Amino acid sequence: MKRFNIVLVAAMLLVASIAFAQTPYSQDFENLAMVDGSLAADGWLVYGNIFDPAGNYLWGHGPWAAPNNIGNWQDIVDGQGGAEQGLQQLSVYSDYGNAEHGNGNLVESNLFQEQILPVGCTGTWIFEFDAKMGNLVAPSTALAFIKTLDPNAGWTLSNFITVDMTAIPTTWGTYMLSIDVAGLDGQYLQIGFSNTCTNYDSCGIFYDNVDFYLDGSAPVEESTWGGIKAMYR
Repeated sequence: MKRFNIVLVAAMLLVASIAFAQTPYSQDFENLAMVDGSLAADGWLVYGNIFDPAGNYLWGHGPWAAPNNIGNWQDIVDGQGGAEQGLQQLSVYSDYGNAEHGNGNLVESNLFQEQILPVGCTGTWIFEFDAKMGNLVAPSTALAFIKTLDPNAGWTLSNFITVDMTAIPTTWGTYMLSIDVAGLDGQYLQIGFSNTCTNYDSCGIFYDNVDFYLDGSAPVEESTWGGIKAMYR
């Protein structure tokens, strides 16, 4: 009986540790078909914000399941990778279907993965990815981000950690952001890519090998927000 109790307690602690774990994510886009619905099925979302030419906020829309390969927002593409990027990549650009482009307003387009941070969340988490310049031209801008939103404080933006992608090289490089999630229980965490442009200007950036993982662990492969995957290998 004593041995049984020890095993039972150990099992309960394991379940508790899984319940409190954040979810790693990894995507190299090799197994996503270049047809609309592939990014949505992998959990990607989009959100748009509109600003006037002076930068004053006008309105927003979303979040929506991310479209792809429809000539709007983003595409899964091929032929843009090097040895480390494989056959397929992600091209992120603007919501060109938004009429505010023609009105001279600034259209901010966001593509992201999202999860709710669990009770007891802890540790420093890394958002790592490869990127290279696409067809972005000034005055368009682009960035990658880690964002947290607090639903218990009016959806306050509690963290907005970014790296500027506006002037990256045309050759592939690896970029990294990090966040300490301690104390962010119940908040929404997003990792993703954003661009802002107007007048239908070009703003594309290529991305690949997207990973979100606990600092000190190896990036995982082919995991999703929807399931806990092995974090060490």
